[in-house]
Amino acid sequence: MDFAFTDEQVAIKDSVQKLCAQFDDKYWLKKDKEGGFPADFYQAMADAGWLGIAMPEEYGGAGLGITEAALLMQAVAESGAALQGASAIHLNIFGPNPIVVFGTEEQKQRILPDIIKGKVKGCFAVTEPDAGLNTTALETRAERDGNGYVVHGKKTFTTTAQIADKMLLIARTTPRDKCRRATDGLSLFYTDFDRSRIEVREIDKMGRKAVDTNQVFIDGLKVPLEDRIGEEGKGFHYLLHGLNPERVLIAAEAI
Repeated sequence: MDFAFTDEQVAIKDSVQKLCAQFDDKYWLKKDKEGGFPADFYQAMADAGWLGIAMPEEYGGAGLGITEAALLMQAVAESGAALQGASAIHLNIFGPNPIVVFGTEEQKQRILPDIIKGKVKGCFAVTEPDAGLNTTALETRAERDGNGYVVHGKKTFTTTAQIADKMLLIARTTPRDKCRRATDGLSLFYTDFDRSRIEVREIDKMGRKAVDTNQVFIDGLKVPLEDRIGEEGKGFHYLLHGLNPERVLIAAEAI
């Protein structure tokens, strides 16, 4: 089996390294000391087309795969940006994949181009303080209300919630004791980060100061039906289409 990279893959890494060279160690040292989202770095990556590396071409992406995406993230991390640079763009790479795979055509056209162009910043509202890695034990609930849902609950370790316009949110729509399997009854939404119904509290941490980490408290957030991804109750299975490739990217970032 040949493990050598193709010429195209080598060229991708070289191009990313050249772009990242514009953001030198002094840039990242300042971010690490003072904090503040690296918006200029984020937009430079978007303008060069890298935020859409794994998104379909018909929505403005490059249509490439996990290997190319991993090379991109490795190049960002090793440039001196380290995990704070990688974390600034991480969600854009495979985070929207459940939308690609299970979203309607209307959702794809409405959502994906803005993510790829860097016009919106999202956050990943999954982990909960009382559930940890056991996603099936989460307690945030989304209750049907007319032509939509009302969401109540809390999330933790939510990255970029301080500056997010949108969030990919998983919530329970059917009580766990009424589901045949614990993985059932969870639904996935991509919706507005409405700060009139969401409180964000930053978590102090060592390192990665340019990218905020937060507790998120949701109180009566209204989510339109058209913001639900796929069928009700199948959100956990959809979410894996984003989580699994993201694990590969995290490994590449850590090298």
